[in-house]
Amino acid sequence: MRLAGKVALISGGGRGMGAAEARLFAGEGAKVVIGDVLEDEGRAVASEINGSGGEAFFSLLDVTKDDDWRRVVAEAAARFGKLNVLVNNAGILVREELEEGDGEGWDRTLDVNAKGVYLGMKRAVPEMRRAGGGSIINISSISGLVSLGYPAYNASKGAVRIITKNVAIQYAREGIRVNSIHPGVIKTAMMDGDTRGDEDWDRLLPMKRFGEAIEVAYGALFLASDESSYMTGSELVIDGGFTAQ
Repeated sequence: MRLAGKVALISGGGRGMGAAEARLFAGEGAKVVIGDVLEDEGRAVASEINGSGGEAFFSLLDVTKDDDWRRVVAEAAARFGKLNVLVNNAGILVREELEEGDGEGWDRTLDVNAKGVYLGMKRAVPEMRRAGGGSIINISSISGLVSLGYPAYNASKGAVRIITKNVAIQYAREGIRVNSIHPGVIKTAMMDGDTRGDEDWDRLLPMKRFGEAIEVAYGALFLASDESSYMTGSELVIDGGFTAQ
């Protein structure tokens, strides 16, 4: 198994891409900690993994709160003895254009999508150092590479992209690798309520379909495993060809 002996913490693991990552990682031998504000969903995913012969537990995690990160990382180490992998997956999308809203949506988006990644790395790195190294996987977006969608979301995902590179270089000599994943249009709850027309979807989907959460999870599995041992500060784009246009 590709993650045998590893312990992985996944934020936003209660549904969507995070849940797909949790199930896949557990199936590949990892012990999984699921952090989320969605308590019922997170506990259900952990229960499913345990019922299938894996090892997982849920811990309530608001990624904007440093105290939550401290507690969850400590729980992971106490329960499983170490921490090898962090997937900063939690994220939100506020559909506001530049001249809309009062700034609250901007603040909330940057808090969850950017500050949450910063805090997760800040609290995971010392535990990974004690484990002799690790892999951090930050879920950005094609919106972190090109202009697409809403200003706050673009700004937050661009921040994730560049802080990934900064931290990757800072900790490369300690064996802590940091990479980002840039999904395109993935079929998750985040897409609910999207009002794009057929012309927009035709441009966004060169393969004429949405991506599936499991397709992003397989990318995260590669980055979490030792197969990617010479990758750090890299961008893995999983977008069905959109950014190749």
